[in-house]
Amino acid sequence: MDLAAAEDWVRAHVEPVGAIETAHERPWATVLRVPLADGIAWFKACSPVQAFEPRLTAGLFARWPDRVAEVLGHDEERAWLLLADAGTPLRVFGNPPEAWLAALPLYAELQRGEAPHARDHLAHGVPDLRVATWPARYDDLVNCDLPLDSHEIRRLREFAPRFSELCSELAARKVPETIQHDDLHMANVYRDGERLRVLDWGDSSISHPFASLVVTFRFLEEFNKLPPGDPWFFRLRDAYLEPWGHGLTDAFALAIRTGAFARAFAYTRQRDALPAAARPEFDKEFSVVLRRAIAQSLE
Repeated sequence: MDLAAAEDWVRAHVEPVGAIETAHERPWATVLRVPLADGIAWFKACSPVQAFEPRLTAGLFARWPDRVAEVLGHDEERAWLLLADAGTPLRVFGNPPEAWLAALPLYAELQRGEAPHARDHLAHGVPDLRVATWPARYDDLVNCDLPLDSHEIRRLREFAPRFSELCSELAARKVPETIQHDDLHMANVYRDGERLRVLDWGDSSISHPFASLVVTFRFLEEFNKLPPGDPWFFRLRDAYLEPWGHGLTDAFALAIRTGAFARAFAYTRQRDALPAAARPEFDKEFSVVLRRAIAQSLE
């Protein structure tokens, strides 16, 4: 990234009152902190694997200004994005389930409203992870060099026919495919007063909407230590499903089970774009995602 050009671009949209500093630098994006007289703005330069994010975020803000970060500027060609500060992440508050009880219906409404835009999102680079693609992606996954033991890889191969059957069952439920954030956890939902906003859409895809909660539920298990079967999971499921209509709990269960594998498919896309030196660190998290998916094959 040309830092001087980026700073000039930022200054064309806002008036910094101090030095623009690097907040973090990752293989998939660089984020700069921009001090303003009335707060902070955040500049994000996306790598090619997430180059769709600025346009997607700007479109979401245009249609859903009350539930995503305010977009101060974006450059689709250079994959640059400038956002107003969105408040405090739910992680700081301890990831309270009560906050998700409020956030998930808002997110579901956004997903339903974005369904008519799904083809446009695909045409502008949002990854295609629709359910019809999952069996082929599963075959690709098991043929990768995965950070797993041989018996785990064997289990994945043995589950392939059943996975295809489950995908067919899920597709038969006819839930419209739409934007799926795929990183919907406590560090990506922010609170500003009573307002909740979803940030960081760079892992998104067009996919089965219900698979979003694979990540949300994982963090409630691992961070909040909620045990499987805790009543909160059912309360949150029902709150999320309310905007979608009745009779969808079976479809939700299918989406959570198969969506654990879709999460792994998304990881392979990110992994393929990494330099070789960055893969060992990435694979620590990737192996966790894979093992959580394998656990779904044992149900």
